[in-house]
Amino acid sequence: MDKLSNPQKTIEVLKKYQFNFQKKFGQNFLIDAHVLDKIIQAAEITREDFVLEIGPGIGTLTQYLAEAAGQVTAVEIDGHLIPILEDTLSAYDNVTVINQDVLKLDINQLAMEKNGGKPIKVVANLPYYITTPIIMGLFESGVPLKSLTVMVQKEVAERMQARPGGKDYGALSLAVQYYAEPYLAANVPPNCFMPRPNVGSAVIRLTRYETPPVAVKDEHLMFGIIRAAFNQRRKTLVNALANASELSMTKEQVLAALEALGYSKTIRGEALSLKEFAELANYFAKE
Repeated sequence: MDKLSNPQKTIEVLKKYQFNFQKKFGQNFLIDAHVLDKIIQAAEITREDFVLEIGPGIGTLTQYLAEAAGQVTAVEIDGHLIPILEDTLSAYDNVTVINQDVLKLDINQLAMEKNGGKPIKVVANLPYYITTPIIMGLFESGVPLKSLTVMVQKEVAERMQARPGGKDYGALSLAVQYYAEPYLAANVPPNCFMPRPNVGSAVIRLTRYETPPVAVKDEHLMFGIIRAAFNQRRKTLVNALANASELSMTKEQVLAALEALGYSKTIRGEALSLKEFAELANYFAKE
C-alpha cells in the first residue's frame, strides 16, 4: 500500500470513507514524509520500543511507527476513524488500535500489559486544545515514561523550553522542565497538514527525568506558588502570592521569605528559575 504521507493517497482514503473532519477533535492530518521521518528520528524509536500513539487520525504516522518500533498501540477518540485505521494499518501485525479518550485510559495498566511495566515512549500529533492536559496528565500520573515526542502549536513548544525572564516563560515552562528535558526537533509549517491549521507547529521531545532536577519537599505547594506567581504576571511576587486564594500566606510572610533567601522584595515571578521556586517552596514547607 502507498504511504499516507503521499497527499494523493490521503485524499483517496478520505473520499473512499466519505470522512468529514471534526472540528471538535482538532483534526489536522500530516501529509509530509520529511516531517514524519523527523518525528521518528526525534523520538529515537527502535525495535526494542513499545510506543503509545495518541490521535493516529487515519494512520499516517502510525505506519512510520510500526516500521520502526517493536509494538505500537494507537489510541483514537473518533469512532469514524476506526474502520479507516483497520484498512490503512492492515499490513502491520504489530499495531493495536483502541477507540477511547486517552484522558480516560489507564496507561499504567497498558504499560504493564504491553511492556512489562518498563518505560514506554509516547508519540502524538496532538489536538492543540488538549495539549497541556494530556502532557501534564502523563507526567503527574507516574506512567513509566521514557520520552514524549509531540507535535504541538509552535508557541506552546516555545513556552515549554523557555528560560526565566522571557515573555514565553511561565507555569507551563516550569511544569514541563520539572519533569523532563525539552528538545525542539523541528518547526512545521501549516502546509504540511490537511486541512491546513491557522498556526505554525513544532515537534518537541520531552525526555523524562529519572529524578527531578530540583529537590522539593512539597510538589503541590511549589506548583501552587508557581501558578499564583504567573496568574498575575504584572504583579510583584509578594502581591501575587499574598493575594492567591489557594495559598495561605500573608504579605509579611512572603517578604520574610524573600529576605531570607536573598531576593529583592520587588521581584516578579518571571525572574525566578525552577531551582529558586523550589527553594521558596521548601522555605514555606519548613515554616
